[in-house]
Amino acid sequence: MKDTIFIFFIFLKKNSSLKIFFMNLSIIIPLFNEENTITILLDKLISLSYPSFISNVEIIIVDDCSTDTSHNVVSEFISNNTFQIKLISNPVNRGKGYVVRQGIKAANGDLILIQDADLELDPNDIPKMLNALNELNIDFVNGSRYLPGIVRPLPSFSRYMGNRLFTLLTSFLINVKISDVACGYKLFKKNLLDKISLKENGFGFEAELIIKTMRINPTKVAEVPVQYIPRTINTGKKLKNRHAFGILWVILKYGLFRFK
Repeated sequence: MKDTIFIFFIFLKKNSSLKIFFMNLSIIIPLFNEENTITILLDKLISLSYPSFISNVEIIIVDDCSTDTSHNVVSEFISNNTFQIKLISNPVNRGKGYVVRQGIKAANGDLILIQDADLELDPNDIPKMLNALNELNIDFVNGSRYLPGIVRPLPSFSRYMGNRLFTLLTSFLINVKISDVACGYKLFKKNLLDKISLKENGFGFEAELIIKTMRINPTKVAEVPVQYIPRTINTGKKLKNRHAFGILWVILKYGLFRFK
């Protein structure tokens, strides 16, 4: 009887026309100088109630050469917990896109979730992102800080307008309406990466991932509204105004000029 059930589950997992039933989730956390937030985040992720179709969860933290005590804080946390947590360290700072790719290489999950370490995004939104991917039988869920239905603190006007303009430009170039190109919450099936190659090392990684995914099949992508508690540069925000030029170039490179 057990063999029959096991074979049936394998069939469901491999049949792409059916909903996901049992999947493993890898949560990748890019980490750079977040000694005050990383353990709070890890506690939230460990205590979270994941949907029943998630059979296993692992957390992969990629420390991008932090100059504070982040690495030691995470190491101590891992030593005091039995949850599956991996810590990868970069000898030099390489950027968010690079560390995400490092995390993906180390991931064993069928699903990949990108989780920022700064607590601007709330892990309580993860279950509804997973449920959307499962119920719609899609490959990619983009978190959105601007879709209605959630009461959020007011963001910086300049950052809001910059993201709205970049999102509008991206939507125009790929002919698909999206609401938040730069949100850090990205959930996708790992096998999606068999169809696209990620190359960006910096903050433009989010735009590259969305554009290349939309080029494959936009009907396999959905957006889910998420909580957002914005930080400022003074409170530790890493994305600065100068990074906008790099993100704009990424949008043009893959959206307009169609780089591979």
